[in-house]
Amino acid sequence: MEDKSMKGLNTFTDQTEAPKIDASRKMRIGIIGCGWIAGSHMDSYLKQPDVEIVAGADLIPGKAKAFMEKYGVTGAKTDYASHKEMIEDKSLELDAVSICTYNRQHAVPAIDALNAGINVLLEKPFTVTLEEAVEVVRAEKKSGKVLSIGFQPRMDANMKKIKEIVESGALGDVYYIQTGGGRRRGIPTPFGTTFIEDKTAGIGALGDIGCYSLDMVLNAIGYPKPLTVSGYVSNFFGKDPHYSGYRKDKAAEYADKFGVDDFGAGFVRLEGGIILDFRIAWAMNLDTPGDTIIMGTKGSLRIPSTECWNGTVGGPMKLYSEVAGSQVETVIPVINMKQGLFDLKIRTFLDACKNGTPAPVPSSQILYNQAIIDGISKSAALGREIEIVIPEI
Repeated sequence: MEDKSMKGLNTFTDQTEAPKIDASRKMRIGIIGCGWIAGSHMDSYLKQPDVEIVAGADLIPGKAKAFMEKYGVTGAKTDYASHKEMIEDKSLELDAVSICTYNRQHAVPAIDALNAGINVLLEKPFTVTLEEAVEVVRAEKKSGKVLSIGFQPRMDANMKKIKEIVESGALGDVYYIQTGGGRRRGIPTPFGTTFIEDKTAGIGALGDIGCYSLDMVLNAIGYPKPLTVSGYVSNFFGKDPHYSGYRKDKAAEYADKFGVDDFGAGFVRLEGGIILDFRIAWAMNLDTPGDTIIMGTKGSLRIPSTECWNGTVGGPMKLYSEVAGSQVETVIPVINMKQGLFDLKIRTFLDACKNGTPAPVPSSQILYNQAIIDGISKSAALGREIEIVIPEI
């Protein structure tokens, strides 16, 4: 018979209260790129009492109109030939836009919207290259508007707990981090090839899920500046027409079009003498490339991996330390969230726009995240360690 006496003792529920929302003035929102991830944005926007979806734009004619109809949004303007045409339509009186395009189309709409004085929620990855990210941040700085990057795992109470543990001093001085994650068979092709073609995606696993695992640890330690990186990327699985994760009738086509990384790794030196050992995979012959480990002079934290990156931790975390000469292990219970992470991403962005407060996921931090991803790609192409140089903004 199951012993239920201890059930629930190693989990907690987040008790954060949902903020009161002033719905007297509606935030006028436009959506740029009306594909799969835009649906998640729409779901969350429609839950907000202070939002009105007023426009949508997509490169494919008729797609924005069909998208609005699917979600029951009436009155939104969709007859735009481009995102720029929508942004320049003064009749919309846009407060903000969600940019949900494929990776290579992140930078230009973000810059155009910011230059037009419109707040921006930009889906991850930030951009494809560091150079693009720098130009977006320059436009943000010039505009004075809110630019937040779509890293909803940042909203998870367990991620916040990791940061609290580091900031508490329980680990002492952090000197080494191992992080990453991946999927055994998880190249994202159910929605076509935009995730895997170079002309649309630009980067693969590094940008899709690698940016999340980097943010988990970099945010926890205060986002120190990356200095050098030795990177490696491969695409053994994506280029294989016999890859079992592909639809059989599309396998040859997908393998031929595959032009990004399905595995990436990097050895990164950060300011403060910290070493970051990182690896990420869309596909691998392994269940996990390992737990995340943050090692410090007073203690170390083990964060269990997940089967597929899902924005939280894979189980109770464990803190290893020494007390009065004895080596001890402290279990950190998992915190269950009452609110969905995507809803929190949307809500915190809206609040920043309305209240003039800082972006919930500031570009100044994610610029360093992008610099590491970009550095891994460039280092891998050169076959050697490189210096990471971030231009002045």
